[in-house]
Amino acid sequence: MSLLTKGLIIMVIIECIFIFAIETIIPKSKATSKIFKIPLNELNNKYINTLIKNQGIYNLLLAPMLLVSLFYNSKLISSMILIYIILVAIYGSITSQKKIIITQGGLPILALITLLF
Repeated sequence: MSLLTKGLIIMVIIECIFIFAIETIIPKSKATSKIFKIPLNELNNKYINTLIKNQGIYNLLLAPMLLVSLFYNSKLISSMILIYIILVAIYGSITSQKKIIITQGGLPILALITLLF
């Protein structure tokens, strides 16, 4: 695995932790409202709040899996997780906001490309 690939994967890990933070730690914030284009009053709804927090946990759990893939220098594990993130970003861009493919999928796409070539 090249240094560039490892650097991009580390950036994906940071992105996963950032998404966790805005979805789980500060789900009712103006930042979360702005990023996800959800009205602030909707974020105070306990059901929506719970859904957002659960999504944040999914993002957080990707980080240690990617760290393990770096520790073991495993292209297979890294590529599987990156493909998963890319597929979720594609789904999000189809069902929610088109820009998700770039904002959440951009770094994983670049990391996967450098990993494969």
